[in-house]
Amino acid sequence: MPEYGRGIQQMVEHCKTIADKDERMRCARTIIGTMANMAEQTADREDFQKKLWNHLAAMARYELDIDYPVEIERMDDEEAKPEALPYPQHRIKQRNYGNIVEQFTDHLTTMEPGQQRDELSIMVANHMKRDLSNWSTDSMSDEKVIDDMARYTDGKIQLDPARTPLISDGELLSTRVSTSVKKKKKK
Repeated sequence: MPEYGRGIQQMVEHCKTIADKDERMRCARTIIGTMANMAEQTADREDFQKKLWNHLAAMARYELDIDYPVEIERMDDEEAKPEALPYPQHRIKQRNYGNIVEQFTDHLTTMEPGQQRDELSIMVANHMKRDLSNWSTDSMSDEKVIDDMARYTDGKIQLDPARTPLISDGELLSTRVSTSVKKKKKK
């Protein structure tokens, strides 16, 4: 078990070679004490000792012949590889907007016209403008965002640049500056 390190593993291997059963048990208790010192933050849990003895048995590959003070549960499931997660295999139309914007615009095309769709359209357009400003400040404009929104929604959402209140360039820049300053302060 990697959380205990090579030293503990070497102690376990040595313990397996001890001929006298009482001496092996004493060695096992010493190993458990060392393991407990390494994991002090979880020592107050009620099943802590049982967990340690189970880890000892697993590190010894269940070959350690001692009288365990707790019932040992085999940990064979840990050796099995977890099932691989599927990775999304679709192409994003424009990488600067990302998959979430595509999902929102797809949802917008299925919504009925009304106030809720209009408000969501403005929110998505503001998000698109923010993404565009993070990608490149040179190509950031309301017209580009509105054109991209129309293209993404196959013309179903047509925002009017004169009536659509998108985030101003100054607000975007001040947001970017304040987040970069916060990141520097954390370091």
